[in-house]
Amino acid sequence: MADTGDQNRAVATRDACLPEAFFELSFSPNSTLVSTVRRFVSEFYVQILGDAEVTSRVAVATHELLDNAVRYSADGQSTVRIGVLREGAALTIRIDTCNRADETNLTAVKAWIDELMSAPDAAKHYQVLMRRSAKRTEGSGLGLGRIRAETDMALSYRIAGNIVHMRAEGRLEAAGVPS
Repeated sequence: MADTGDQNRAVATRDACLPEAFFELSFSPNSTLVSTVRRFVSEFYVQILGDAEVTSRVAVATHELLDNAVRYSADGQSTVRIGVLREGAALTIRIDTCNRADETNLTAVKAWIDELMSAPDAAKHYQVLMRRSAKRTEGSGLGLGRIRAETDMALSYRIAGNIVHMRAEGRLEAAGVPS
């Protein structure tokens, strides 16, 4: 049995971690599992956040990022990590995905996110993307635009070799967040 000092350190460590709620999942996803992860995210974060609107934003961004990671993975492996950091009534949301991609998809990711983030008005740019999607023969090309237009999150990426790290991040206010 641990002594009281060990127990106090364990409680202090646990309490120090309370402001952040996160989970990470590495797996070989498919389209069906993306929807399953979205449902899990919705159920998990509505309990943590107590705010259906913010939870919906987290679920949308998770779904779209993970859908891209699955669709463009070179080896079928993807990782998703979702973290929520509480700072008073504000929340910093970070959703990260990681997967291997081939050169064509690496070039496409760079172009998509650079274009999205340089557009001054996310909603207007999403309208442009919708018009373009009518002419596409594969995929809608709307997922990343949807994140920016509907979730108030910024997108970024980092590429190391053939590994793509994508992030949706935003600072949001949640009604149910305890200070």
